[in-house]
Amino acid sequence: MNQTLIPPVRRAFAALAISCALVAGLAPAASATAAPAPAPISAEAGKKKVKLDASLSKKQVKVNEKVTLKGTLQAAEGADGTDSLEAIIVQQLQGSVWVNIADTTCRPNSTFSLKLSFSFSAVVTLRAYHPETTLYASAYTSSNLTLRVG
Repeated sequence: MNQTLIPPVRRAFAALAISCALVAGLAPAASATAAPAPAPISAEAGKKKVKLDASLSKKQVKVNEKVTLKGTLQAAEGADGTDSLEAIIVQQLQGSVWVNIADTTCRPNSTFSLKLSFSFSAVVTLRAYHPETTLYASAYTSSNLTLRVG
């Protein structure tokens, strides 16, 4: 084989590879600028606001002893959602992440109650959480609750 033909062939393949890389790198940017992003729809449009309050029956319990978490889900004035059952999720702070540990439902402008127990000794941080729904705007969380289990 002719040794003088190898370097031009390598250069041609290198040029082709660089061209493909450049095209591939520009393709996402070109497609992103080709169609403008749709304007965000306001989550508040037509939705009512809620407020969630929760408290623990005790601040300290023994391992496996039940503690009651009680709360209220208050809907904004004029909210017509008394027939809907809204999700209430109890979350525990584990590390720096809120983890769902229990759930129940509650009608707006009503109360809820859950019994919880823990099988380990620790200081537990809890909160109640109401996710955004089709009727109520934006998620809402109660204040953080601290429970000593030991």
